[in-house]
Amino acid sequence: MSTGQQTHPGTHPVDDDLVRRLIAGQFPQWAGLAVQRVPSGGTVNAMFRLGDGMVVRLPLTEGGASDVSLEQEWLPRLAPQLPTAVPEVLGAGRPAEGYPWPWSVYRWLEGEIPEPEALSDPVRLAEDLAGFVAAMRSIPLPGAARAHRGGPVASLDSGTRAAIEELRGIPAEGIDCDALTAVWADALRAPDWDEPPVPLHADLMPGNLLVDGSGRLTAVIDFGCMGLGDPAYDLFPAWNLLPAGAREVFRETLGVDDAAWRRGRGRTLSQAVIALPYYRKTNPAMARNARHVIRAVLGETSELPAHAAAGGVGGWSPPTPR
Repeated sequence: MSTGQQTHPGTHPVDDDLVRRLIAGQFPQWAGLAVQRVPSGGTVNAMFRLGDGMVVRLPLTEGGASDVSLEQEWLPRLAPQLPTAVPEVLGAGRPAEGYPWPWSVYRWLEGEIPEPEALSDPVRLAEDLAGFVAAMRSIPLPGAARAHRGGPVASLDSGTRAAIEELRGIPAEGIDCDALTAVWADALRAPDWDEPPVPLHADLMPGNLLVDGSGRLTAVIDFGCMGLGDPAYDLFPAWNLLPAGAREVFRETLGVDDAAWRRGRGRTLSQAVIALPYYRKTNPAMARNARHVIRAVLGETSELPAHAAAGGVGGWSPPTPR
């Protein structure tokens, strides 16, 4: 959800002093509270703890500014209908002090970001995640736009294949790129979602989840990609977080059919193979999770035939990874 690293073009510099000036100018009731940057592997926003009970979110790029506005509009509507906590907007900030975009003050949410290799209760976490995804899908979102990663799987084809070829040129990663291509081709063959689009969080990365000491899901954060789309978008935790057994619990609890599972696996893989070469030298957390996804996907699909790598659809340029 936040970052201390400038990994995208057009990043605006932010620091503790800027936050203090913004708060003093627009929310004087909170002036004088301690300000401390929150370290994170995210890439679009910076987060600063404000006192004990609040956090300030500042977009680092122009693209992130629209995420703030989206959250300010939708989070108050979503919160009462979801089974886990979500960010509560306490203040909507305006451009000032040389900072060019809207920003927000949220209530601080307690919890830890889950680590895929250190989940204390992965099955219960899988059930919690499935409950969140199911609840999100059921909420009416009149007027909502398409989610950030909208469009059919085929729209991701040329960007995904280009990233796989880029990984092929990085022998140090030791990735079986033929196997990746076979998995991707299998996702392309899966039937597309042909029903009305459903509400999605659309960015269920481990860094956007919080768990308590027992490993249960307590909050989901960063709704900047939310919108309508293929329900397979919100299957990302199956491969970016959950081990194999809990992955099956997640699938069964949601009742995911084969076509959606293959699309979800392909979408998760696409994000990972685009992120890895982009972030491998600049953002260790994002690169580490991309490698985890690749291992999880290849472990699940080790029996796919090699000839599945043939075929594909072009005509897409990859977005900047989030």
